[in-house]
Amino acid sequence: MSDLLTFRELCVRAVNVPMATPLQTGGGTVATAPLALIDLLTGEGVTGRSYVFCYMGFALKPMVELLRGFGELLTGGAAAPHAVDGTLSRRLRLLGPQGLTGMAAAGIDMAAWDAQAIAAGQPLARHLGGTLDAHAAYNSNGLGLIGAARAAEQASQLLEHGFEAIKVRLGYTDWREDVAVVEAVRRAIPDAVTLMADYNQCLSVPQAMRRIAALRDTGLHWVEEPTRADDYVGHARIRAAAELPVQLGENCWGAHDMARALSAGACDFFMPDAVKIGGVTGWLRASGQAYAAAVPVSSHLFPEYSAHLLAVTPTAHYLEYVDWASPVLQQPVQVRDGKVAPSTQPGAGIAWDEDAVARFRA
Repeated sequence: MSDLLTFRELCVRAVNVPMATPLQTGGGTVATAPLALIDLLTGEGVTGRSYVFCYMGFALKPMVELLRGFGELLTGGAAAPHAVDGTLSRRLRLLGPQGLTGMAAAGIDMAAWDAQAIAAGQPLARHLGGTLDAHAAYNSNGLGLIGAARAAEQASQLLEHGFEAIKVRLGYTDWREDVAVVEAVRRAIPDAVTLMADYNQCLSVPQAMRRIAALRDTGLHWVEEPTRADDYVGHARIRAAAELPVQLGENCWGAHDMARALSAGACDFFMPDAVKIGGVTGWLRASGQAYAAAVPVSSHLFPEYSAHLLAVTPTAHYLEYVDWASPVLQQPVQVRDGKVAPSTQPGAGIAWDEDAVARFRA
């Protein structure tokens, strides 16, 4: 059946979900999760689902309009992911494949893959050729710019469900506070727990060099996006001077950006975002590049899909766990012993809690 699916209609709804733990980062505070929920209806009765996290509430309306417009372009054609990707790639040549347009296209790609896997009666990971083994995850639900005392208290809470890795956000006005926060968190958690840090692009290259040097004895597993995400040469300079691994990738727009980052030697680890990298199709392209470059790959957000995608990533590293979409899902991602396994349901395992969707409609 999966070869016969046709694109009948794209239904899109906007919700704005309060976050259990608002997150203050170097790029601003995120207190709600603005999500565009996607239902791809096929002529054969199969529905594929995905969602796009829009970062800011004011981006929801244009995202919904883009998705609906793209759906009209695709109506009546094949719902096969590569056919969808080809159509949208051609139609976006003038508009461009980055930003909201790229995210919208990726959301549709993910829904198309979901529909294909459901039609085949397989979890997405198996449909792609992988297994349903669990992945080591780190808890990313918190540890914003909240100061050393609160960060230390919150760090212990993030170890529930057996997590053995957590991430702290940095970028305080005074570099010494960055160090104090990391040291406070490190003291509050067992030695065996892995600790990552994320600057959310808030530093200049010279600032990043100085701050990472000051953090070198803290045992951080990686330092993420210390400077502008698209400054691959700058990241390469930081990496060359750093005694800590550099993580990059969540803001790469597709495989071409990833190729530029890897070519520049910008990072030790790579972290594609399922939506910004181009959906499932884009992730598969990125995964091949990471394999060729022997670069470990972790996921960014979207744990519902990321668990399936890491299952077919040869250099799979960590899954980033956030619960931001959980309130509108019938079956939220489950964490067991600090690990997340792909859903065993056909497709990605996404089904909406319609009462919650109605409650959070934007």
